[in-house]
Amino acid sequence: MISESNEIREFAFLRQKALDLGALDAKVIPTTDVIVENRVPLKCRAGCIGYGKKLTCPPYVPTPDEFRKILAEYRVALLVKFTSPAIADPEVICSIYKYWLDPDAPADQKEKATLFWQDYFVGSKDCAPIMLELEKTAFNAGYTLALAFVNGSCRLCETCNVKGGICLHPTQARIPEHAVGINMKKTAEKAGMPIRFPVAGHPEPMAIVLID
Repeated sequence: MISESNEIREFAFLRQKALDLGALDAKVIPTTDVIVENRVPLKCRAGCIGYGKKLTCPPYVPTPDEFRKILAEYRVALLVKFTSPAIADPEVICSIYKYWLDPDAPADQKEKATLFWQDYFVGSKDCAPIMLELEKTAFNAGYTLALAFVNGSCRLCETCNVKGGICLHPTQARIPEHAVGINMKKTAEKAGMPIRFPVAGHPEPMAIVLID
């Protein structure tokens, strides 16, 4: 077992790579500081319009109990924070889903909510290749079981091949952290990289790479 300071030095190259690729911040943490809760995927089921529609999301991914066993086989994780191009309007952000999806929502509020999500999805899609590059960088450095997770659900296909049961882009598609139970808010706070809630200004989405 190596010390935390040694781990930070060992993976400093990966943190620097994240910053070079455009991340706002990045930090190496022991996997014991990654907080996994059974209730997190319940929010997917109860509050996400994409539940069951993507192979990288519940119920097609490891459960929190299964993921805890997987996580225990990894030594460290790299937390990566980004800046989204979206701007949170204080008038709509606290009811963003309602204004976005409710057909009876005021037109001006719906327009603001729609624009927010359009910009957020673009930013989220841009973050995914960076996480894959970090995974590849770790792999090529000898950490062959490094695995990236992404912020937000996969957007590689307009309609996921759920009926076929096989991902059409397995080398690019990655699982969102919350889908396997990672409480990113608590994990980020413990790492000294808190996520702002409610969102103000530009959101700061986060993602994670597990390193063996």
